[in-house]
Amino acid sequence: MGDFAQQRHRSPTPLARPRELIVACPPMRSNVNLSRLARAAGCFGVRRMICCGTARLVSKIARDASESLSIEIHRTLPAVVERLRGEGYTLVGLEQTNDSQSLYEFAFPRKTVLVIGNERFGIQPDVLRLLDHTVEIPVYGTPDSHNAATAAAMAIYEYCRQFPNG
Repeated sequence: MGDFAQQRHRSPTPLARPRELIVACPPMRSNVNLSRLARAAGCFGVRRMICCGTARLVSKIARDASESLSIEIHRTLPAVVERLRGEGYTLVGLEQTNDSQSLYEFAFPRKTVLVIGNERFGIQPDVLRLLDHTVEIPVYGTPDSHNAATAAAMAIYEYCRQFPNG
């Protein structure tokens, strides 16, 4: 048996370069989900998150994410994601579609905007039309989809797995 000693709250691992991943989400039904998403993004070294509507983080859930994560609030997503595409970003939606690829097989471009859907309605049609790719997480049981914040954390993890040093 190993002689393991727990180390809680270890300092963050430095990245060789800043992450070029932006997380974008529509108005979310739950500020708890939004806060969970912000916490995950912050832990993964994501530096920019775009939110819509009356987004508000719950500090007990998001923890210190707001210190390292730039959070922009916009009315809607279409104009923002189109502008980011003009800046060289690839728009990738996390959504089950007729043409979505498995997250396990998708090769993320380094400059990616990961678009998350609303918990109930997914990615709205006006945003879906703008995307370059859609990816989905295979589901092997019920319910037939993951919670939005959980799915986003899995997708951000996969991006970071592909670009471990930033």
